[in-house]
Amino acid sequence: MTLPAFTYRAMPARVVFGIGALDRLGEEIKALNVARALVLATPPQRDQAADIARRLGAACVGIFDRAAMHVPVEIARAARDEVKRLGADVTVAVGGGSTTGLAKAIALELGTPIIAIPTTYAGSEMTSIWGLTEGGAKRTGRDPRVLPRSVIYDPSLLVSLPPEITGPSGMNAVAHCVEALYAIDANPITAMMAEEGIRALARSLVRAVESPGDLGARADTLYGAWLAGTCLGASAMALHHKLCHTLGGSFNLPHAEVHTVVLPHAAAYNAPAAPEAMSRVARALGVDGAAAPGGLFDLAKRCGAKLALADFGMRESDLDRAADLALAAPYPNPRPLERAGIRKLLDDAYFGRRPA
Repeated sequence: MTLPAFTYRAMPARVVFGIGALDRLGEEIKALNVARALVLATPPQRDQAADIARRLGAACVGIFDRAAMHVPVEIARAARDEVKRLGADVTVAVGGGSTTGLAKAIALELGTPIIAIPTTYAGSEMTSIWGLTEGGAKRTGRDPRVLPRSVIYDPSLLVSLPPEITGPSGMNAVAHCVEALYAIDANPITAMMAEEGIRALARSLVRAVESPGDLGARADTLYGAWLAGTCLGASAMALHHKLCHTLGGSFNLPHAEVHTVVLPHAAAYNAPAAPEAMSRVARALGVDGAAAPGGLFDLAKRCGAKLALADFGMRESDLDRAADLALAAPYPNPRPLERAGIRKLLDDAYFGRRPA
């Protein structure tokens, strides 16, 4: 077999992985040669942020606990002002994509290095992708300044993640892997990581949902999420992510839950144009080679996730607008974007139909 020519873009990353890895936070601070940390979190994660602040001791200059979904630009500005006011020279982001995204918004303007401590499977910590929402629209980009300098993966931090978040967050990670397999810049290296990421999540995510304290399942899912984030950081995004950015930024729908709902339908739309990718997805899921979209739907269902956009308050009357927005400034996609097909995809996702 002759491999096709390809370009692989590796993101520089330092990862500390394992049960108890959080104990090495002090070492990571010293390695960065910084001394004034601002801890970032969402309001519900204030207690976790306080624990991080306690571990940092005198190296912590404050806590900013207003991180929010889709990184509203107003909150990003407030956080940047706080960094300046306190003279912070590093941010420590504890939480999921919302918190990491806020740290990236700070770094984008101020260049402040980030130590990320994920407590979900979002994967943002492994990418140079940033996103900001302003005026009902979400814009994204890539910039090496926003890539966290150090990532601490500690499975024990996820045992308190409730099942209703665990399932969608894990499916969000699966989505990163699926799109990496048919990205415009797909290559054999990311394909290996993507397939292994799906495999690790498929074998452990339901266990993590059903037994949140199972550290073995949490470690396996976190390993899969790490691979998924690495794939996302090294690959272009396609239709699935465009739809999710549209639905999240313009209709304020929850990020991971939207990824969970849309993924099987985006995969079904692209399946005719990406047979090798769907074969890898099916193999990783342990299903028949032609059943990847349905297998993704079934995995989400076994996790107890909601499967319809209607479940999150979206109105059927908004589907036409969503289709139009998804076709504006489209991401590269293996199958040409056709409005009728996108509209049908959104209709299936709205009602939660299982892909054939």
